[in-house]
Amino acid sequence: MPDSLSPPRRTLLASSGFDPQQQPVVPAETLPPLLSQSLQLDFIRAAFGCTIDWNVEPLFSRSFQADAMRGKDLRQAAVFFPLLQRQDGLHVLFTERASHLSNHAGQVSFPGGRIEPTDKDVIAAALRETHEEIGVGAEFIQLIGTQPAFLTSTRFTMKPVIGVILPGYTLAPDPSEVAEVFEVPLSVLMDTRRHRLHRASLPGGGHRFYFSITWQSHFIWGATAALIRNFYHYLAAAELTLGETDRKPAARPR
Repeated sequence: MPDSLSPPRRTLLASSGFDPQQQPVVPAETLPPLLSQSLQLDFIRAAFGCTIDWNVEPLFSRSFQADAMRGKDLRQAAVFFPLLQRQDGLHVLFTERASHLSNHAGQVSFPGGRIEPTDKDVIAAALRETHEEIGVGAEFIQLIGTQPAFLTSTRFTMKPVIGVILPGYTLAPDPSEVAEVFEVPLSVLMDTRRHRLHRASLPGGGHRFYFSITWQSHFIWGATAALIRNFYHYLAAAELTLGETDRKPAARPR
């Protein structure tokens, strides 16, 4: 199947009438369920603490080469992939971007944004953006690791920083950037039966692919869904590296 990377400057804009929820769904590879232990914080910490032999989502292999890409038209960005420990397991926090923003308006995303010259590194950028967007300071974040950057159709190189939001934090979303903050169980996101693959036609010809995940009223798609899919591949490979100590697959939330 062709790679998802679209030509430069060829984007799917809301102003063009594009509706990501209405694009055709095409068959996708069936992937095995993760073990219940793989969705636990101790396992994820252990996975990022050792060397894992793994491959990125093959459909987006070119897009996940963004760490090595250089170009004047590329804009480097960092996002925080925030895990939260709840009684029923790990959850992941998302934002819905404000509708007036110039890039990816109204879309579900991770906290994050452009890396500024004043940022020490990608981690500093992700932490700064998280504080600015949702009010969670670095003192409430425990870092775990990073994953490969993803090249978006708007020419951002999106670098995910994985971490845990610790108890005691207070959410204070910036209304100029964030319309809503919500959580999704990690078990939902890692259930690949919920990952739908779409094939969308581009305004100037050709097409692109993207994954989507629906949770309640929220539609997660595009680069954010690609990072989620990649996280699944990493945890699946980590199971082989760290050993299968729990043969019971994770229960599928209703």
